[in-house]
Amino acid sequence: MNDIQYIAGYALIVIGMGFDVLGCVGLIRLPDAYNRLHATTKCITLGTCAILFGTFILKGFCVTGAKAIICAVFILAISNVVGHALARSAHKSGVKLCEKSAIDKYKEDGN
Repeated sequence: MNDIQYIAGYALIVIGMGFDVLGCVGLIRLPDAYNRLHATTKCITLGTCAILFGTFILKGFCVTGAKAIICAVFILAISNVVGHALARSAHKSGVKLCEKSAIDKYKEDGN
C-alpha cells in the first residue's frame, strides 16, 4: 500500500468522524424531533459512508473491504427513507413542531 492510499483512507475516516460528531451535536442542540432527524440522517449517512469508504481504501479488496462497501451501499439506500418514515410516523402520532417552524406541509395536505 502506498502513501496516497494511507492519506486518502485516513482523511476519509477523519472527515466521516467529523460529520458524525456534527450529527451528534445536531441531535443535542436542535429544537424538535423533525430537525433532529434531519441532522442525524444527513450527517450519519455522509459521515458513516465516508468512514466505510476510507476503510475500503485502507483494506482493499478483502473480506473487510467488501463488508465496508456492502454496508455503505445499504446505508445510502435506506438511511434517508428510514428518517422520512420516522418523521412521518411522529407527525401522525401528534409530535409537535417547535414554535419557530414556519410551515407544516403534512398538516396542509391533510396527511
